[in-house]
Amino acid sequence: MILSGPVGAGKTTVARELIRSAVQPTVYIEGDKFWFFIVKGDKTIGRKTNFKTIMMSMVAASVPYALNGYEVILDFSIPPWFLDTVRKIVEARNIPLEYIILRPGENVCAQRAAQRPEGNISDYSPYHDFYLDFVEADKYSVCDDFGPAKSVADKINNGRREGLFRVS
Repeated sequence: MILSGPVGAGKTTVARELIRSAVQPTVYIEGDKFWFFIVKGDKTIGRKTNFKTIMMSMVAASVPYALNGYEVILDFSIPPWFLDTVRKIVEARNIPLEYIILRPGENVCAQRAAQRPEGNISDYSPYHDFYLDFVEADKYSVCDDFGPAKSVADKINNGRREGLFRVS
């Protein structure tokens, strides 16, 4: 399961609730940790290339767990334009894929992101455009501005039972 969405969407908070409600053995991969794996970057490689490399790495890291029966919760802002790459990584191994986007309103994300050290969302920053990247995958979205994390996790679990987030 990929739990995605823009900065400030509440992914990590909701992931904690999904872990609490998990029935089967579960692995949690917090994608933000993968940024720290690059200890000495190449200045000729842009941030977008590093972003793609990090996303491929975390998806690949989830494969052995999934193949051994673990439910994997991958918590990272994986935008819809990267979904085809994810699909290729997991389909070759016959691993089912669920894609869930948390997408509260942009102003809610901006307020939450402003409290984070990594930046905030504004009309003049790349985060605004990044927020807009997630609008295109509306069918995978859970849009809840003020519901508690447990309520959002319950919506996700119900949607998963109905197959709403399954990527075919």
